[in-house]
Amino acid sequence: MNDTSSTIYLGDGSAPSTLNPRYCNRHGLIAGATGTGKTVTLQVLAESFSKIGVPVFLADVKGDLSGLAQAISPHPKIDERLAKMNVPEYRPRPFPVIFWDVFGDQGHPIRTTISEIGPLLLANLLELNDTQEGVLNVAFRAADEEGLLLFDLKDLRALLTYVVDNRKQLSAQYGHVSSASVAAIQRRLLVLETQGAEHFFGEPALQLTDIMRTDLSGAGIINVLAADKLIHSPRLYSTLLLWLLSELFEELPEVGDPDKPRLVFFFDEAHLLFDQAPKALLQKVEQVVRLIRSKGVGIFFVTQNPLDVPDDVLGQLGNRVQHALRAFTPREQKAVRSAAQTFRQNPELDTKTVITELGVGEALVSTLQEKGVPGIVQRCLLRPPESRIGPITNEQREQTRTRSPMTGKYDQTIDRESAFERLTQRAEQAAADAAQAEREAETAKQQRKQVKAKEPAKRRSNRQSIWEAMGKSVARSIGSQLGRQIIRGVLGSMTKR
Repeated sequence: MNDTSSTIYLGDGSAPSTLNPRYCNRHGLIAGATGTGKTVTLQVLAESFSKIGVPVFLADVKGDLSGLAQAISPHPKIDERLAKMNVPEYRPRPFPVIFWDVFGDQGHPIRTTISEIGPLLLANLLELNDTQEGVLNVAFRAADEEGLLLFDLKDLRALLTYVVDNRKQLSAQYGHVSSASVAAIQRRLLVLETQGAEHFFGEPALQLTDIMRTDLSGAGIINVLAADKLIHSPRLYSTLLLWLLSELFEELPEVGDPDKPRLVFFFDEAHLLFDQAPKALLQKVEQVVRLIRSKGVGIFFVTQNPLDVPDDVLGQLGNRVQHALRAFTPREQKAVRSAAQTFRQNPELDTKTVITELGVGEALVSTLQEKGVPGIVQRCLLRPPESRIGPITNEQREQTRTRSPMTGKYDQTIDRESAFERLTQRAEQAAADAAQAEREAETAKQQRKQVKAKEPAKRRSNRQSIWEAMGKSVARSIGSQLGRQIIRGVLGSMTKR
């Protein structure tokens, strides 16, 4: 199935529109209003990369892209489109697909760990302010110094409890750590958990090699992330995709400009990545987009409006497919002007006007030519896909999942000893030591009472001191003399009578 042709055929205009795989790591943009054909264009590009042996990762926001796993059925409109074009080697066929799903319902679970995602992405995911993000960074530093592994949300909660208990020591070392900031982070974690994020954090974590595979025929495997449920948690959705890009950037070796990409990554609903993103995160995205091309990875952003993508990123997207835009509101009119100005102008084409007149399946196309020079923009009728347009059935999805080479690798979670277990053991040991100390103190107290109770009472001594003896003797002498005198006095008076 691996097609070694030097170019990817996109469609026909005044001349055939093609995409040179050598320049696909210079990234691209697919833009257009709702219903103009962006998803089908994405599907056609995914098929084309797969045919030349390039793995693809894409998010299926509406469920339509699951059709890549089945061949397209005959249809009069497809025949009509093919009759107008000179499509080389067109034949209906299925493509090798692996389904992924954060929640594990429609594909293999896709996970990462708290440590791998890091404090920057996690702070954005939790929508923390600068102070709370600073406390989160302190928590991660404390985990590193203590050798604590952070895999899932319960590990992070245990770590935050540790930070509160040791906030005086940590504040002296890293700056003020308030219990209020930690409490705010914990509340945000609770909100995140209600959105299903506990499924995303844990082990086994996704290995990048598993999304960079080819099948036995040499065709690139298309990794389809089920995102119809995930998209309702936009922060989680964008964080997952940006984490994947960051991991690719960090782990893949430099390859320069290969003849074809090692992986092509489609970021659908790209505006979710940039909406309300902090400056530090936007700088991270710009850095990844600028440098990841040397790792052989191509990124295609898919969005409704080109203005959704910051200028610093938009300027790095060399291959562009622009579907129709509406121009009813001032912002839409600005988007039309902006999109028209980013193309290399065609003297035979009024780009600004044509953008508003394009039909479904039509687009303005400009791709990088030899030496990376942008091609002149052309109005193009895009080729139809060779796989099914629209979703497949649940039974067909399950059959594809059963045949997947990932079956059994990620389906069961693993709960290794990590921060939660170690900090729980510490707390239990500290409680046990305190209880033992209290018991020992109580035992010692009881022993002292028993010893005191057994001691005999002190007897008074019969010995008299010399002063006591003298006092008693004098008293006796005085008493005797006085007695005799009294008696004599009494008897004398009686005789006189």
